[in-house]
Amino acid sequence: MLRVLAFLCLLMSALGRAEAEPGLHWQFAEPSSLGWSADKLRSAQALVMSGGTTALVIVQGDQVIARWGDVGRPINVRSVRKSFISSLYGIAIADGKIDRDRSLEQLGIDDRPPSLTTGEKQATVRDLLMARSGIYHDAAYETKQMKAARPERGSHPWGSFWYYNNWDFNVLGAIYRQETGEDIFASFDRRIAKPIGMESFNPASGRYVVEPASEYPAYPFRMSALDAARFGLLYLQHGEWNHRQLVPADWIAESTKAWSRTDRDGIGYGYLWWVLPKEVAGEGAYAAEGSGGQVIAIMPEFGLVVVRTVDEPDIRPHNARLRLQDLLKLIVAARR
Repeated sequence: MLRVLAFLCLLMSALGRAEAEPGLHWQFAEPSSLGWSADKLRSAQALVMSGGTTALVIVQGDQVIARWGDVGRPINVRSVRKSFISSLYGIAIADGKIDRDRSLEQLGIDDRPPSLTTGEKQATVRDLLMARSGIYHDAAYETKQMKAARPERGSHPWGSFWYYNNWDFNVLGAIYRQETGEDIFASFDRRIAKPIGMESFNPASGRYVVEPASEYPAYPFRMSALDAARFGLLYLQHGEWNHRQLVPADWIAESTKAWSRTDRDGIGYGYLWWVLPKEVAGEGAYAAEGSGGQVIAIMPEFGLVVVRTVDEPDIRPHNARLRLQDLLKLIVAARR
């Protein structure tokens, strides 16, 4: 009998340790126990949730310290998709399936008339990752603002000028499929979503959007705030999950470095990631963003991941979208 009891105690201890492994199961912490101000968090919640937010999640380490709104509801996270494919590129490059120094000409990339010029075809995969292709062809899934801001064809040589360019991002999706032989959503599900325990995401959570302007489709993802927080936690842990390296750590460091200045208030751009000012979000902070206020922000100095989702009915002009920097300042202030 004593042996049985001892075995059961060991078993329960092992199960307890497994549940404490970062990311296997969400742990929900009392914010005040980790030094957060309950009053400041309530003020932040009132402001954030009144601004059209569908859900917001704050993760410290592997513990959820705030979950506001419908955190399990998958929605179209818009341009956050670009940071998702950045992670797949890191894996494919490390596996030798994609060479980021190959040109579009070498890869056989062209587009509908007016087709690419010989000069435009010299842009490389690296240029596309940096949004520096210099190719200002019409693209699928562009916003009105992107179309209005798009430079004239031929106005900037490849590699010389940063412009947030859906053509670059969509073509990266096509190159990934061509060079790896894998569907984007099935690949993300197998390589990232399943290993980190996403609860809602599956290959049917994504779709390809084709428009007459270009032969290269966009690839929006639907994801819940809690699943997006898992992706952020994967990056906070330098690509490691449950003692397994899913995304190369050196790729995360390189892709979240500010290679370009942008037209946004002190924010830089890496390989499909926005790089945040130190004074706003701490040293080494970066974010995935989508139109309407979708955010996955990673703040290594504070050990934080912040996710905000906004569903289509909540994207209203009168909501005066809460800027990313203002949102993060509110959260950092509540932590101190």
